[in-house]
Amino acid sequence: MGARLDGAVRALETGRLIVYPTDTLFGLGARATDRTAVARIAAAKGRPAGMPISIAVSSTDELEPLAELSAMGRRFVRTHLPGPFTVLARPTPRARRSLAPEVAGPHGTIGLRVPDHPIARELARRAGPLTATSANRHGLAPCRTLAEARAAFGRAVAIYVAEGPRPSGRPSDLVDLTGDAPHAVRRG
Repeated sequence: MGARLDGAVRALETGRLIVYPTDTLFGLGARATDRTAVARIAAAKGRPAGMPISIAVSSTDELEPLAELSAMGRRFVRTHLPGPFTVLARPTPRARRSLAPEVAGPHGTIGLRVPDHPIARELARRAGPLTATSANRHGLAPCRTLAEARAAFGRAVAIYVAEGPRPSGRPSDLVDLTGDAPHAVRRG
């Protein structure tokens, strides 16, 4: 993992946006703790206010302190992550203090991922929780290549990370962990 990854971490630390590969799609990334950077995500995507933005962390050990999970929810996380899932959970007090409020959904839930991709996890490990929204303009299909992402975002994005395996091209499955048992909401 080279200089491009170092540059991406520096960009994130200074509030700039990156496009990075995950196991599913290319993600549009900012530090999820930086309210101004998260607002840049919404502006770059042309996204209406109030739409939640999912978060990527580097491990289940980082996810669990951010999410209120039942015993079955914790088991789901430990069994299926890293992997192509976004889990919906109620945020813990720590998450409410540290994450930009704009990442939460209308019912106060947050979407969390532990991507099965070494670059995505390394970026989250080094820079902290990242936004994990797909790299696309609002209402359009996700960008399948970095060239498509560059065409969509241009200079609004500081770094386009090309390292690591290519994303599968399928969105993550959305699983609701706010109840006692996991409930599939959307299949990718």
